[in-house]
Amino acid sequence: MNGVRETGFAYQAVYRYLTQLINESARDARVRLPSLRQLADRLSVSISTIQYAYSLLEKEGRVYSLAKSGYYAVPMSSIDTLGDGHDLLETVYVNARNPSMLVLSADEPTLLQPLDSPLLLLERELLRQYPRQPQSSAQPCGELELRAALAARYTTSPLRCWHAEDVYIGADLRGVLEILIGVLSLRHSTVVVESPCDWPVLRLFESANVKVIELAVQADGELDVDTLERALQLNPVPLVLLSSRLNMPRASLASEDNRRAIARLLERHACWVLENDCHGELGFDPDGLRFRDLLDPDRLLVYSTFEKIIGPEAPFGYVLSRHLRMQLQRQFLLRSFRLSPIRQKAIARLYINGRIDQHLQVLRRLLKDRSVQMSQLLNERLGDALSFVEPQGGATIWVRSLRQVDVRRVFHRLLQHQVLIAPGELFSLQGLHAQHMRLSHTFGGDHDLSAAIGLLGDALRLESLD
Repeated sequence: MNGVRETGFAYQAVYRYLTQLINESARDARVRLPSLRQLADRLSVSISTIQYAYSLLEKEGRVYSLAKSGYYAVPMSSIDTLGDGHDLLETVYVNARNPSMLVLSADEPTLLQPLDSPLLLLERELLRQYPRQPQSSAQPCGELELRAALAARYTTSPLRCWHAEDVYIGADLRGVLEILIGVLSLRHSTVVVESPCDWPVLRLFESANVKVIELAVQADGELDVDTLERALQLNPVPLVLLSSRLNMPRASLASEDNRRAIARLLERHACWVLENDCHGELGFDPDGLRFRDLLDPDRLLVYSTFEKIIGPEAPFGYVLSRHLRMQLQRQFLLRSFRLSPIRQKAIARLYINGRIDQHLQVLRRLLKDRSVQMSQLLNERLGDALSFVEPQGGATIWVRSLRQVDVRRVFHRLLQHQVLIAPGELFSLQGLHAQHMRLSHTFGGDHDLSAAIGLLGDALRLESLD
């Protein structure tokens, strides 16, 4: 591994090294892998390079991470034996990568219409135009062309104007969020989040010892203004995390009046707001106010990822901030994310030439059609067992059992039949949503959806607590 540090593809060598370690691990035991620091010292590469390789393996289901514990190997040969693990999230991650599994839980909109092929074709064209540049030309906050394209896309008026210097791009969304936790000094502080909330965000807060106040999204998709005001009055809250428009996993929309009321309240309390825009362009109706259209841009940060609209070949995460420039630049320099400059240029060209917008028009239509089909099937087959939020966007449906059931037992029963759901408890740190599940209306492979819905109905009846 000598000399790996100087290559632009060090993570690939680290990836191969880790893959070999995983393949050599025991079949029936949970094997802890070396820490980031240990591997960085052993292989003479940066910690960020190790982290990027681990993140790739985590996406592939070859490893999983546990807060304050580290990374653990999941040998592919033993995937089918891990359905009864005690850690629910671990079990979901592992089984989601089982090729024989009907993954009825994923949030992967691009399964219906990826943009990976056009991206890679454009990348190959750019490789011929741009010879490999020396290491000194690396841009640790991201390729300027892509940062400028994102800044232009988020600019809506002279007041709400963004510049390339306000955009920071990292290897993945997790790495970007970890930086934000540090820059905003959130460790041991208190934040308010919408609930249900994506589990990667919750687990990151948990690992940083952040106290999380969960603001439940109401049945109509709105947030209770009075409840939020009491939380802000009773707690020192440096940050509130809100969805830009589409709340996920509920796939619901709050009214514009409700968003305006929330924005006014946050302005009175001078709160910093972190806007989750990962699904902001996946609403079936793309028009409408987003929180960033209503909030003070000087106390606003926005984060997102390309993966939800392009596909797995674009895993990069990014954040926009008009302030905290020095702190963010310093942290991105320290992380030294190793991102392909050509891949970033290719993504930028997809925005500049309008290909992203064309793709989104098709993707939204496909997602809506599939959502309608799934809703009809659930009503027909399980109308007496489940209620659900009519999706307003995205690739998931948020459902609730009409009977009192043990959803975890439902989850394990379905695993025995090669069907994977996401229990609602994963989307809360406070035991909320115990009667809920996240289902997906996009999935890969040749599976019988109607049969899977029938199995879900059987499991709900068998695990009823009434």
